[in-house]
Amino acid sequence: MPPVGPRRAAGDRGRGRELTGVPPVGPRRRGRSGRGRGGRYRGAVPDALRSRLPAALAAVATVAAGLTLRALADGPLGAYGGDALYTVLIHTIIVFALPRTAPLRAAAGALAFSWAVEFAQLTPVPAALSEASTVARLVLGSTFGAADLAAYAAGAALAAAVHALLRRRPAPAPLTSG
Repeated sequence: MPPVGPRRAAGDRGRGRELTGVPPVGPRRRGRSGRGRGGRYRGAVPDALRSRLPAALAAVATVAAGLTLRALADGPLGAYGGDALYTVLIHTIIVFALPRTAPLRAAAGALAFSWAVEFAQLTPVPAALSEASTVARLVLGSTFGAADLAAYAAGAALAAAVHALLRRRPAPAPLTSG
């Protein structure tokens, strides 16, 4: 009795290469370039790295800007600029952890976290931790300031705007005739 079903190429173990000329059933997985997984150079830049690298670089740049601002600026710029950058840093951490997060959602999460830390300063816990550790003082602060809430909101708005601008894809080039 002859075998039932399409004939397969010699050495094929069910990978869908029938000799009938019919392509295998099911979608092929392709990357953005349309050349299969990994684009032109297989494994050159993994998708996880490609989507998280900009957020990681933005976080490093934000920390550098915050430390520079803290060291060089006085007055309101030094006080509230650092608070705004704190929220920008939280935004970049959220985008690093969840790269497909929408800009407004990431900004809302960063603002909620920043405000939670600020309202926690109404308790004695952050002040006690700040006395024991410089890192705790930089992350948690020590005293509540209502004006800091506005600086956090400005930082969230700035982060959302930059994130939205960076996520925009360029419009396709217009077709020209001639």
